[in-house]
Amino acid sequence: MAKILVVDDEKAIRRSIKEILEFEKHAIDEAEDGQMALDMALKNNYDIILSDIKMPKLDGIELLQKLIDNKVASAIIMMSGHGTIETAVDAVKNGAYDYLAKPIDLNRLLVSVRNALEKGDLVTETKVLKKKITKSVDMIGDSKAIQAIKDIIEKVAPTDAKVLITGSNGSGKELVAKWLHEKSNRANGPLIEVNCAAIPSELIESELFGHEKGSFTSAVAQRKGKFELAEGGTLFLDEIGDMSLSAQAKVLRALQENKITRVGGDKEIKVNVRVIAATNKNLEKEIEKETFRQDLFHRLSVIPIHVPSLDERKDDIPLLTDYFLELICEEMGIVKKIISKEALNLMKERNWPGNIREFRNVIERLIILGGKEITAEDVKQFG
Repeated sequence: MAKILVVDDEKAIRRSIKEILEFEKHAIDEAEDGQMALDMALKNNYDIILSDIKMPKLDGIELLQKLIDNKVASAIIMMSGHGTIETAVDAVKNGAYDYLAKPIDLNRLLVSVRNALEKGDLVTETKVLKKKITKSVDMIGDSKAIQAIKDIIEKVAPTDAKVLITGSNGSGKELVAKWLHEKSNRANGPLIEVNCAAIPSELIESELFGHEKGSFTSAVAQRKGKFELAEGGTLFLDEIGDMSLSAQAKVLRALQENKITRVGGDKEIKVNVRVIAATNKNLEKEIEKETFRQDLFHRLSVIPIHVPSLDERKDDIPLLTDYFLELICEEMGIVKKIISKEALNLMKERNWPGNIREFRNVIERLIILGGKEITAEDVKQFG
């Protein structure tokens, strides 16, 4: 059932539309002129506003403009007599969802209303998805360590300086990379992620730089690599400490010259990419073991950012708990659960070797297996 406002200075037209739409189980309000409709629309949330064009006080076109200016989310369907159809078409170009010619055709009216509602559902779904995406890159915490990272990001993100993010597994290195991208001048470009540890050493070069057809047995077609796919945006090289030495040499050249060559090719391709790297390894020790190039380390670590483990910032646990309780309960479509003070203290006392990743999993488990209020007993049993 939708909430619909019908706006027309002719009472008979309003009533006939109202009867048709109420038969379809919609809730209908009426307004006899544009000014009344505007006042009602600003006080109520209508799914659809059906408005005539020629009306006293405030005509339909003026009403449309004021609704748009006030960011009213309703789908607006204009109704017009034969003499104003051209005006109605212009209204659609300026933000109206649809227009209906008078006398109103019953089937045409119902189709337009149905389509407007479906579009509204899609818009709502998109907003929810965007909200989820936005939430997924929130950096939660007000500890000194996290505040210091936020301050660095604010300063570094607008530049093209290369950043090396270090920290243990699950501490949030990927999140820092996303923040650097989202707050950069490249935010409208792609953010391409490569997990260097997950790609076999014999395939990493093809993955990064692409390959030409026939360059090796399974190269049945030309393929662009991640450097080309990240053009104009950011390339995030996660777990770069696991990259082979031969691939490191090619990455170093790409960073120095802003050029790459596909595997099996000889053509140099210019690339415009910002590189952010991350690792859970101590690269200086890897340099001593000769498994990581010192010149690449210095090229990547223009701005080093160390992400502390959760055990190093336990003051953030109350904020993180509240954040994940809200996020996960929303994803599950249930009322947000609460956690007792005693349970929260237990969460702060325990160690978190898996960091934020482990912490989120525990919160999700407590939500599923615990009661309406998560108690200390729940934490002892399921945490």
